[in-house]
Amino acid sequence: MSAEPVSRMDAAIAEIKELILTHFTGATFDVGLSDDPDGTSMTVTVDVEDTDDVVDVIVERSLEMQVDEGIPLYVVPVRPIERIMADLRAPDPVWKRPLPSFG
Repeated sequence: MSAEPVSRMDAAIAEIKELILTHFTGATFDVGLSDDPDGTSMTVTVDVEDTDDVVDVIVERSLEMQVDEGIPLYVVPVRPIERIMADLRAPDPVWKRPLPSFG
């Protein structure tokens, strides 16, 4: 009896995890249902200043999976609650800093 082949979604999840772990070794993952009835949501917890750093690593491949391959995997990077709370208690929290001017 042979093992069941890996589903396209399982392969996509494994590939995105590998991409993220290559850059963020401490990342943790929570995979579950998405708001999209056919989709899967992957919440990635990463201790970084800006979660856009995580998106930068996976955005091209993630879009290829969604658009070209029809794999509805949605990756949502978040920071650990401890990091968020520490930022809120900081004397100069990030969210209170002025935005840079671009003009």
